[in-house]
Amino acid sequence: MNQFYNQFDITPRYGTESDRPDDYRTPFQIDRDRIIYTPAFRKLQSKTQVFLSGEYDFYRTRLTHSLEVAQIGRSICNRLKRKSDYLNDEYFIDPDLVEASCLSHDLGHPPFGHAGERVLHNMMFKMGGYEGNAQTLRLLTETIWGNSGMNPTRAFLDSTLKYKTLLKEKPDSPNHFIYDYQENHLDFVFDGLNEIMDYAPGSDRNGFKSVECQIMDWADDTAYSLNDIIDGTNAGFINSENLEKWAEKNELDEIDTLNVETICRAIKRKRLEPLMGRKVGDFIASANLEEASENFMAKKTCRYQYKLHVEKEITRESKLYKKIALDLIFKSPQLQQLDYKASRILGELFKIFFENYVSKEIKPLFLLGADAEALLNKAEKDDQKSRIISDIISEMTDRLAVRTYRRLIDPNFGSIMDLV
Repeated sequence: MNQFYNQFDITPRYGTESDRPDDYRTPFQIDRDRIIYTPAFRKLQSKTQVFLSGEYDFYRTRLTHSLEVAQIGRSICNRLKRKSDYLNDEYFIDPDLVEASCLSHDLGHPPFGHAGERVLHNMMFKMGGYEGNAQTLRLLTETIWGNSGMNPTRAFLDSTLKYKTLLKEKPDSPNHFIYDYQENHLDFVFDGLNEIMDYAPGSDRNGFKSVECQIMDWADDTAYSLNDIIDGTNAGFINSENLEKWAEKNELDEIDTLNVETICRAIKRKRLEPLMGRKVGDFIASANLEEASENFMAKKTCRYQYKLHVEKEITRESKLYKKIALDLIFKSPQLQQLDYKASRILGELFKIFFENYVSKEIKPLFLLGADAEALLNKAEKDDQKSRIISDIISEMTDRLAVRTYRRLIDPNFGSIMDLV
């Protein structure tokens, strides 16, 4: 038994199921395996990371991004086990647990990336809001297999909780919250200790994370801050000329200027991917363990006795790459137009389903499959029905969302033989 974890971390699982006593896998390997075999994970292959899925062969999707995050997360764990004075062969951060967290971190994101997330939040604002990470929590605990969760261990569920602030506490926040009713999930993760709700009064509780969650978060930052530059260059949004012009406009200091010059040289020599591959290693090596400040959870689990410290030079470099991607890719007219189209598609789908199943401004039709119809018929309140509608839309792939929209809106598209 890895002494880093105790029974509090693994039992009981959230829900009704316990581990099989004769299973050859560890509890965290079971968590990871269940994620890999869920429909929600497979659907990530056709969900937008930066560019619409399927537009070209070599761009990352949510699935390939999640796999890269998982590899980086495991590598951080393996390096810490070898390098940190706090860890050893009998006492270490479990790489299977971190891998499960990394693989699941984007499960709740809807089609069309953050554009889809924004429009669903706008549609759901008066009915509990919508947030990709909150939706991941909903999947893991309630809906990932139809109408049931995956019975996660406490440590795994906690490792996915990047955010712990309830929407009602920050009603004007466009993201970085969980749904108000999910407070009971916090009770499970923290064993009913309400101190989490009072942790660091006046501050953002989202900063209170287990060490595995911190590793997942840094692995995610590493993957997308570096790889968005690669995808943006391959797509023609970034080249050495416009990157040099961008640097001049932003009046970079010496360190940032050197990093931009390095990228420009790599682009000109067609060596950008090898450069970014080496930087992945640098970003992994920059993460080290420190003892965490005293907190109530440290008495229950080692997961809160340590925190991840990332070298300032590397976090600074990561922010630089995010800024480049934001200005040269995400703010480009091409991406903004695609975001508008995505918002229009999901907004119209939500409106159609809402009018049909909630407000019933038209005579109700059977627009969805039998399982979805059953869930909607069972729901008693409008906000419950609206949540189910947002579930249905968020689970769609990019292609299914477009196809469903066209079947409902475009008179020249679709056949009675098509399936929704």
